Amino acid sequence: MEYKSFTVTLKDHIAHVQMSRPQAMNAMNMDFWQELPQIMQTLDASGEVRVIVLSSSGKHFSAGMDLAVFSNPNALPMSGDPGRMAENLRRVVMQLQAALSTLEDIRIPVLTAIQGACIGGALDMVCAADSRYCSADAYFTIKETELGMTADVGTLQRLPKLMPSGVVRELAYTGRNLGAQEALRLGFVNQVFDDHATLIDGVMSIAAQIAKNSPLAVTGCKEMINFSRDHTVADSLKYMATWQSGMFRAADMQRSFTAKAQKQSAEFEGLWPVKGLFEL
Repeated sequence: MEYKSFTVTLKDHIAHVQMSRPQAMNAMNMDFWQELPQIMQTLDASGEVRVIVLSSSGKHFSAGMDLAVFSNPNALPMSGDPGRMAENLRRVVMQLQAALSTLEDIRIPVLTAIQGACIGGALDMVCAADSRYCSADAYFTIKETELGMTADVGTLQRLPKLMPSGVVRELAYTGRNLGAQEALRLGFVNQVFDDHATLIDGVMSIAAQIAKNSPLAVTGCKEMINFSRDHTVADSLKYMATWQSGMFRAADMQRSFTAKAQKQSAEFEGLWPVKGLFEL
């Protein structure tokens, strides 16, 4: 499919989703917000994709929210009854939140490859990904504070679960940049690469390792890690037992054992496509 804000390619069960507006620093405009969840859900539903690499083109990953989104009178009317304006704004914010939450909600892992600036809404987005990797020139900024507002699309909710709360508070209160090496030291990014080219190559290599594993096992890992983040250990253990009682099948393990014995790569069946009720 053709998109206005993205280029999507698929090879060897890896989908490369690339933001494609470098002339605008890949700012998150209305097309972006409509297309991102559509792309993620379509790739997930296909059953062919086993991992997604989310990257961008140009010098910078993304300058964050395109301010034209806020000046759209259809989305955010600036006159009328205050109560109704507030209710409308709440729904708009929740729609933006839901668009980024698709990275968490889909069955397959999403790896982000970040170069240059990752600002505001872009930081909200990468916080929702499974793993983050960056180039040496990358930096991350909670920009909203400097603009006179509170970040509202996920950074303040997810980032404290990815790195120390005190540092997150400092970043939010000051709006200072978080550089690549500090992000690595704090565990926000998994690895720092020398430049954009080696970043993409390195992340695609990691994606290839993931794609070789059983898709059912990988989606189980994602489900359990996300659930455990938001629940107690006891609740998470019970959910794990319930998941395993329904989803565990010996066939994939047997394929893995046989392939190892033969010194070959195992071939696994993909996840089944997601279909609507009336498509069954």
